[in-house]
Amino acid sequence: MVPHFYFGEKMENLRDKALKIKWFILDVDGVLTDGKIIYDTQGKELKQFNVKDGLGINLLHRAGIKTAIITSRNSSIVEKRASELGITEVIQNAKNKLEAYIYLKEKFNITDEEILYVGDDLVDIPILKRVGFPVCVKDAVNELKDLVVYVTRKKGGEGAVREIAELILKLQGKYEEVIKDYYR
Repeated sequence: MVPHFYFGEKMENLRDKALKIKWFILDVDGVLTDGKIIYDTQGKELKQFNVKDGLGINLLHRAGIKTAIITSRNSSIVEKRASELGITEVIQNAKNKLEAYIYLKEKFNITDEEILYVGDDLVDIPILKRVGFPVCVKDAVNELKDLVVYVTRKKGGEGAVREIAELILKLQGKYEEVIKDYYR
């Protein structure tokens, strides 16, 4: 059984991997949300996002780390949230997430080692097996926990993205710089 959270590698190896990260790619349902899909009486889809995750994404942008979303579902709510957060690369309805991932790599001329990916379910496995810094949320399916270098302490939709953002920024030595404006 995987502990509450863990580093799948020694801390020095984790730091080496983190120093290479230039891109932070996220799944949506189960990562940016708790995975629940709610429909109102008119059939409109509702999703709940965590503001702490939003600030974490903002901190990544301040540090020069690019962000993207790859999701197998399609939702106008995802477009709206991504726009609010300044995430310009949003690939929805990705029935083959690996193809979407390869598209982003080629479009921006980035390598696997420069990418962190956060997933929570079986459809994320092909990407997690390729990226330089594979991560899953605490409540991900067990199959993912053996593939990643980090399992979050927090569940998807409950600040897990913020946790990972802070971890990467601290390992890269950028955290204090990106938060200094909050202390003025």
